[in-house]
Amino acid sequence: MGYHEHKTHENKTVGCAVLVTSDNRTEETDESGKLIKQRLLDKGHKVVYYTILKNDAAVLKNKIIELIKQEEVQVIITSGGTGLSHKDVTVDTVQSMLEKQLDGFGELFRQLTYQELGTASIMSRATAGIINGKVIICFPGSLGAATLAMDKIILPEIGHLVREATR
Repeated sequence: MGYHEHKTHENKTVGCAVLVTSDNRTEETDESGKLIKQRLLDKGHKVVYYTILKNDAAVLKNKIIELIKQEEVQVIITSGGTGLSHKDVTVDTVQSMLEKQLDGFGELFRQLTYQELGTASIMSRATAGIINGKVIICFPGSLGAATLAMDKIILPEIGHLVREATR
């Protein structure tokens, strides 16, 4: 079965959890989280969980473990904690949990970022993969990064990703 035929069988509604990692954002000031949730809802997906977590590896890992046990959560999207600072623990935490890594997500994210920002794109450690049949996607916390990731990569493929991850 080719790509286009696969796309016709993709999940049309996906249950998503949105985790924002930040030491200073609140629900009121979290523009990226609001954008992610709205984009998902606009495309007919469900946001079954949303929270803002501090940049703490143990807290993040425990939350991911909790979420992958929930049947209604098919995709976990994380925003923030992907940079180079010692506080940025999202990528290291998630990668240690992955059963399969989707290298193409980070590669494409950086390519698209390069087109917009130039060589600063090398500082993004955006990544994605599979944990226990659940898709997990991690990208930077900026509004621009959230917009790019959601509009150009995640939303066009989210149903297909879930279908393939659960086969």
